[in-house]
Amino acid sequence: MASASPTANNAATTPTKLKVKRFPPAQTPTNTYLTDEKGVWAWLTTVDHKKIGLMYLGAVAIFFALAGFLAIALRTELWTPAKTFIEADTYNQLFTLHGAMMVFFVLVPSIPAALGNFILPMQLGAKDVAFPRLNLASFYIYVFGAIFTFLSLANNGFDTGWTFYTPYSSDSNSAGIIWVTLGVFILGFSSILTGTNFITTIHKLRAPGISWDRLPLNIWALYATSIIQVLATPVLAITILLLAMENILDIGIFDPALGGDPVLYQHFFWFYSHPAVYIMIVPGFGIISEVITTFSKKTIFGYWAIALSSLAIAFIGFLVWGHHMFTSGQSAVATTIFSFLTFLVGIPTGIKIFNWVATLYRGSISMKTPMLYVFIFIFLFSIGGFTGIMLGALSVDIHLHDTYYVVAHFHYVMMGGTLIALLAGLHYWWPKMTGKMYNEPLAKIAAGFIFVGFNVTFLPQFIMGAQGMPRRYYNYIDQFTPFHQTSTIGSYILAVGFLIILYYLAHSLFKGKQAGPNPWNSRGLEWQSTSPPDFHNFSHTPVVIHGPYDYHQPMEEFQLGLAVEHGHGEEHAAADATSSEAVEAVESATSETTEA
Repeated sequence: MASASPTANNAATTPTKLKVKRFPPAQTPTNTYLTDEKGVWAWLTTVDHKKIGLMYLGAVAIFFALAGFLAIALRTELWTPAKTFIEADTYNQLFTLHGAMMVFFVLVPSIPAALGNFILPMQLGAKDVAFPRLNLASFYIYVFGAIFTFLSLANNGFDTGWTFYTPYSSDSNSAGIIWVTLGVFILGFSSILTGTNFITTIHKLRAPGISWDRLPLNIWALYATSIIQVLATPVLAITILLLAMENILDIGIFDPALGGDPVLYQHFFWFYSHPAVYIMIVPGFGIISEVITTFSKKTIFGYWAIALSSLAIAFIGFLVWGHHMFTSGQSAVATTIFSFLTFLVGIPTGIKIFNWVATLYRGSISMKTPMLYVFIFIFLFSIGGFTGIMLGALSVDIHLHDTYYVVAHFHYVMMGGTLIALLAGLHYWWPKMTGKMYNEPLAKIAAGFIFVGFNVTFLPQFIMGAQGMPRRYYNYIDQFTPFHQTSTIGSYILAVGFLIILYYLAHSLFKGKQAGPNPWNSRGLEWQSTSPPDFHNFSHTPVVIHGPYDYHQPMEEFQLGLAVEHGHGEEHAAADATSSEAVEAVESATSETTEA
């Protein structure tokens, strides 16, 4: 058997040295993704991840405004113990639509599909996601799911609550339920495709030098979220499909009148919907990690602890669905196990909180608007987490189940967590997305309105719930009137905060100051591109030799790219460098790119 020649062996074992240059981003870009393709049709047919992310963001903003309007209407109705201006049946439909829109149209897609689509490829140094056309398809699937859901309104609506519990969804108006369940069924495919796209992109399209220990924590969070989306969403799709079949074909699956089991529906639904809570909140954790390091100018404390805690939350999240069913009659052994697992899932979340606080310690903290939202997030989400532990305790949950205590807890986690993190990320990456700076004093005023309004709205609901006020009730006894009226006033304050945000962000698009490529002086790879970014994100293939939070390293070493013929830049002696880390990173890296 012939042996390989020594020359061939040497060629196979000797790594190729890649020459790199420094590519400082231009202060005033001449060609960006916003100017490359113009016109409505170009936007509707684009496969650019940045434009798709903005279309998601616009759709989410519209649905959030609609759901928020419904919330204001509900709170206004609850100003008095009896009817204020809405009929009881209408009230049931409004809170159902509010919950369904907020969960399925806003919270689930807001960070992964909107901000994630825009930022993820840039943080990886990629030109786009792995499957650009599939990315566009997932957006249109999302839109079609929304259309199907709203068609239910033309068929007498639905009043089951956003969980679609049987027998409510069986005894209710069949046509409206069929349309909304088909809408949610379609929405699930959008979530699955987005998760699949992100997982593939993270595995296959990282820039040279980005090893797993150099991934931004935002990418780790989106990676864990994508795993949940791919594994959990099919369960919801099958459950919703079975519910639709039951209504269409009159077969007994969940309806006890037809021989079905309504508790079986709860098991199926919460097996998806509790992991869905982490689809909503885990991407928010990633944003908080990015913002904290940027505005404290410190290396993140406990990188691997934060990264792996996202995966731990994703795993444990699949095991705790039964804590929604402590009053459903399941066995004492099952409820005890689910209670223990509920406490267990708090550990990786607590790890994140403690590591964020440790990162802040002795940092050079800059109290810009994104950082304000980080502190608001930590305060509000901690309250949501502690009250979740209360609801995980069997003896306490029996009394608090289906009361306003649960409503307040859910909003402190979802709105105080996910939505506040979304606002932190939106203000953080707004200069990158638009190239414009917003009005900083107005932004801080809006943050104050949101913080005050949120707490005035939902803190009284903890007290009401502890005193026995059931959730979803149209009427209530007089003793709860002061709490409801305080909560309603808080909702108005909250609305003012969001209107201020809408004003100054819209104003910044037309009259905002130019942001520059890196207004926050961040070390993140996405900030080493122009603002707004180039159509392909970078004019070069980035090369990474440091972690994304190495603020002790000079900025110049975060602006490296492969020295290609059409590029220009300051020569950086990576091929002949004395830094062994730079040589190892560049020599061992392989360039992977994708075409839109």
